[in-house]
Amino acid sequence: MEEIRSSTVLPATRSAVELITLDGQKLVGELSVPVNGEPKATLIMLHPLPTHGGFMDSHLIRKASNRLPALIGVAVLRFNTRGTSSPQGTSTGNFEEGVGEAADVAAAVAFCSQQGLPTPWLVGWSFGTELALKYGPDHHIQGAILLSPPLHRATEMDLMRWNEFKKPLIALVPELDEFLDPAAAKIRFSVVAHAEVTGYDQEKHLWVGENATRRVLDKVAEVTVPGSSPLPRSY
Repeated sequence: MEEIRSSTVLPATRSAVELITLDGQKLVGELSVPVNGEPKATLIMLHPLPTHGGFMDSHLIRKASNRLPALIGVAVLRFNTRGTSSPQGTSTGNFEEGVGEAADVAAAVAFCSQQGLPTPWLVGWSFGTELALKYGPDHHIQGAILLSPPLHRATEMDLMRWNEFKKPLIALVPELDEFLDPAAAKIRFSVVAHAEVTGYDQEKHLWVGENATRRVLDKVAEVTVPGSSPLPRSY
């Protein structure tokens, strides 16, 4: 047994994938699935703002892919939205302020369906939460988990759609988030009757450090595979 650290990469079957959007963009991605057995759930990861350094390798997304297939038996799909570059490559197209990216979300959900991957969840971080909020109700998903939602692009009307959608909407809000703190988040999300907003003391928007990563991944595990949290600290 070794302690799980920031750089730990646990066993999984990892494949480079290409997502094709309805408007013809080609999105660079990676699918990670458990080595043994069928996935218990599927996490579709939506990265932070690409114009401020967000991409499929942003640390929480990378660590989810590196750990969760082995620890809780889920599939993890991560990809670069249109116009976004990472060490894996560059997706075609240009950043479209969360509008054209509707087709990127649709392509990711469709890919998971085509692959027969079960119970897809959208897991967005920062800008990725805007995409999950705006477009989640358009798709057959299990629900959405929002990490540091800024609510810059997602409107009150976007939020209110979740009342009819009725799927779980779970927001993890850092206490020291400079964009939206827990008190303000609870007010903004109050238009969704079933929304769950949890504040995380001493954390910031970027969830820096292994303790922050563990808190996030523990909650993701608890929601998507009930009974699997807290995650083991060694493997």
